[in-house]
Amino acid sequence: MCYATLMRRWSLLIVGCLLASLPTMASPQEGFARDPQAAHLKEHGITIDATKLVPASWWQIPGVTPSIWNSDPESLDAPKTSERRELRLKPGTYKFISFTFDFPFTVNLNGTLDFSKSLDQCVEGRGTQALMVVCKRMYPYSGQRDAYYEQKPNDG
Repeated sequence: MCYATLMRRWSLLIVGCLLASLPTMASPQEGFARDPQAAHLKEHGITIDATKLVPASWWQIPGVTPSIWNSDPESLDAPKTSERRELRLKPGTYKFISFTFDFPFTVNLNGTLDFSKSLDQCVEGRGTQALMVVCKRMYPYSGQRDAYYEQKPNDG
């Protein structure tokens, strides 16, 4: 009986301490000890500019914009390549997808963009907050056509 009473008092003491400390605990918007929001939770304004793609089409960032694969073109809500779009993105890796190609890009903790150097012929904006897609199609090997397309038919 004495042990049970002692345990009950200790439990009440621990619960009381936890309840008293709740107001000082951080919320996800504030970070720890009421500091500014944690860098990995901060959303950055990233502009996607695919206006150089002709003819106009649609694009998507999965999980951020509507899908380009689920609707008919007359009622498609996905962004069009004829307009720039600013998105609020947290640091992390994303993928730009159009009907002709796709590529991954990263939003860094400071809100700047990074992507593979192999995309430099067709994508601009590394180190900035504006991703510019300037090629309609991307070919492997630094923009050179794959040897597959240079094959001649075998006549015999």
